[in-house]
Amino acid sequence: MALNTGSFESILAMIVAVLFAVAGVVNLAGLGAVKRDFARWGYPAWFRLLCGVLELLSAALLLGPPTRVLGLTLAGAIMIGALFTLLRNREPFQHLAPALIFSALVAVTVAVHA
Repeated sequence: MALNTGSFESILAMIVAVLFAVAGVVNLAGLGAVKRDFARWGYPAWFRLLCGVLELLSAALLLGPPTRVLGLTLAGAIMIGALFTLLRNREPFQHLAPALIFSALVAVTVAVHA
C-alpha cells in the first residue's frame, strides 16, 4: 500500500506541530538556560514568552488542514528569526543544528503541501 501525498503531508505536519509545541513549552517554562540565551542574544524578557506563544499557535494551526498553510507560514517566519538570531550571534553548530532540522522539516512540509 503506497502512502499518498496527503497522508505524508499530514504526518510531516504532525511532526512539525509536535516539535513546535515542545519548543513553545520550553520557551514558556523559561528554565535557566533558555532565559540566559534570550538575554545573551539581547532580547527583552517578554520576547521569550512571545516566541513560546507563537510556537504553540503555529503547532495548533498545523493540526488542521484548513489552517495548515497559516501554521506553516508562521513556523517558517519563526525559523527565519531563529536562524537569523543564531547566525548573528555566531552560535556553535550544536545550537544551530536543531534550528536547521526544524527549518528543513518546515520546508519539506511546504513542498509536499504545494
